[in-house]
Amino acid sequence: MAKIKSTNGLYHLPVLETRWVGIIFFIILHLVAIVGAPLYVIFNGVTAAETALFAAYFMLTSLSITIGYHRLFAHTSFKAHPFIRFLLLFFGAATFEQSALKWSSQHRQHHQFTDTDKDPYDISKGFWYAHMGWILFWKHRVNYDNVPDLQRSRLVMHQHHHYSWWSVGAGIALPMLIGFMIGRPLGAFVLAVSLRLVLVLHSAFFINSYAHMVGTRGFDGKVSARDHWLGAILTNGEGYHNFHHKFPNDYRNGIRWYHWDPSKWVIFLLSKVHLAWDLKRTPQSLIMAQSGQAGLAALLPISK
Repeated sequence: MAKIKSTNGLYHLPVLETRWVGIIFFIILHLVAIVGAPLYVIFNGVTAAETALFAAYFMLTSLSITIGYHRLFAHTSFKAHPFIRFLLLFFGAATFEQSALKWSSQHRQHHQFTDTDKDPYDISKGFWYAHMGWILFWKHRVNYDNVPDLQRSRLVMHQHHHYSWWSVGAGIALPMLIGFMIGRPLGAFVLAVSLRLVLVLHSAFFINSYAHMVGTRGFDGKVSARDHWLGAILTNGEGYHNFHHKFPNDYRNGIRWYHWDPSKWVIFLLSKVHLAWDLKRTPQSLIMAQSGQAGLAALLPISK
């Protein structure tokens, strides 16, 4: 396995560069999803099998980012069975958000340099930059020195070095194969590939944009990250982002029983069937002290 060259801990500022391949990909993808999907439904209808394929692929791929790329690989907030790690890498690749290694490296850099020029998706440069602009119009040199733990994983490195095969296989070939099996290949392409990708990508992008602009900062007023219930709904629970930036290694983002955080619930359920373990939880006393709400602990217990 080829070794990644060290940058000796140096973080380089992004360079302005129009990324035409990405721009064309996004334009075609959005046209198929926004124009093609409604036309397909109008002229062909949607079968139960197509609906199930779209829903299953949407949930598997979106949760593979929030549970896998984010909480498992970037923050090591829990440990998982090798089969679960494979599934998270497989369906994570289907989102076309780069390899888990690259994603995690840039995300760790985001936490280390939040709201500065070295933050890959710095919100101080505006909503558009943090949402999509940083991908389409800037070239980022990735410092992989901050992910030595992931570089020791053969599976993570295989996905990284063969990412194109993983992403096309998981994101296009498999749903298309299922589409042929159910007799609706065009529906699979329009719904389970294109529409699903647009929704999953923007769900992830909202974490970098919306979750740094809308909501409250009850745990850390020094960073732009914010907590908001709508952001949580849009991002599988990642919208409780101020808490996450203060306690990044906690496997939870939503800490109350009523907080929408399906990523947390899935991790918790996996732990109950021994497919996940060592779930990291910030002590309740520390959370309450940091939020200045120690007196509310008994009234609003923090969920496991």
